Amino acid sequence: MYLGFIIAGISLAIFALLGAYDGFYLHLVKYKLYDHKESKFEHLTHTVRTLLFLLILYCLFLKQGETSLYLGLLFVVLDIIALGVDAYSEEESRAFMGGLPRGEYIIHLFVNGFHFATIAVFLVLKISITNNGWHIINDFEHIASYGLFIGLVKNLLPGAILIALLHVFLNFKKPKKSWNRLLNRFQKQSLKKSTL
Repeated sequence: MYLGFIIAGISLAIFALLGAYDGFYLHLVKYKLYDHKESKFEHLTHTVRTLLFLLILYCLFLKQGETSLYLGLLFVVLDIIALGVDAYSEEESRAFMGGLPRGEYIIHLFVNGFHFATIAVFLVLKISITNNGWHIINDFEHIASYGLFIGLVKNLLPGAILIALLHVFLNFKKPKKSWNRLLNRFQKQSLKKSTL
């Protein structure tokens, strides 16, 4: 079990790094998917997935007990459905930029691979299947790597909340205009510094 939580933690950390690059920088800063008519639906699916990720972090990883496990599994299933809808919509969604760039496509494969690898490894550790049936394991406190994994989950929550809120707000005109002004100001300052 010690190694299992190490693997889950590494997968979650890699997912978080790649997800921040893809979901924040590429989607909200570089390509501004929320701001193009063709990609508004894709942005909406990303919004749903950011909210589901928060619920998965809380219900599946942090909260203990049977009800929270079932809720966490429900959110995982909904996340898989949202991922399918997102992937299906990307061809039309990215028409304004000549299609989905190959590099971003590869990032999507890795991001989702590490996301679902974290969940799969955690579920293997959380659910014990024997000849007498299956039961949920809630007592991991004696495993040092569990504390590290939970610490990582707790540290990811504030950033995940901010990214989810930003995705939600960018579905509305006023916050969208404010975000674009902020990005434009940042880009102008970056250009000034690069010309000096």
